[in-house]
Amino acid sequence: MKNILFVCLGNICRSPTAKAMFDYRLKAAGIEILTDSAGTIGYHTGSPPDARAIDHARVFGVDISQERARVVTAADFHRFERIYAMDQSNLDDLVRMAPIDATAEIDLVMNLAPDYGLLEVPDPYYGGSDGFQRVLDMLDAAAEGLVRELAANR
Repeated sequence: MKNILFVCLGNICRSPTAKAMFDYRLKAAGIEILTDSAGTIGYHTGSPPDARAIDHARVFGVDISQERARVVTAADFHRFERIYAMDQSNLDDLVRMAPIDATAEIDLVMNLAPDYGLLEVPDPYYGGSDGFQRVLDMLDAAAEGLVRELAANR
């Protein structure tokens, strides 16, 4: 695998956090994969991640402050081998958005951590600090799942 795109609604909480967590875990495992994040809507295009997401990632030792929101494009379905959605709603949107000749595999990110017990990463935007920590923990588990998968296929 060469590249992965992480997708949530606005690309300011979950997907930039996913990108950072996966980058962190992949680098620690010595696996080089290009990652990016995007949203299914363009409300926040050009904006940095939510300050709460930045703070929680920083506590974990990951800096997402330089990320900028963007919207999924038709080219993404050819550019990326896998596209991981944070929840079913965004997965459904991605399936609808995908060009007929899309080559990317589209899936829920938490399918990488089936033992976690949840299939969707909840949107923490309208909640408190604990929601951002939960998202970080979930995405860390998913990142570890991908590292295990890739290590097993080496």
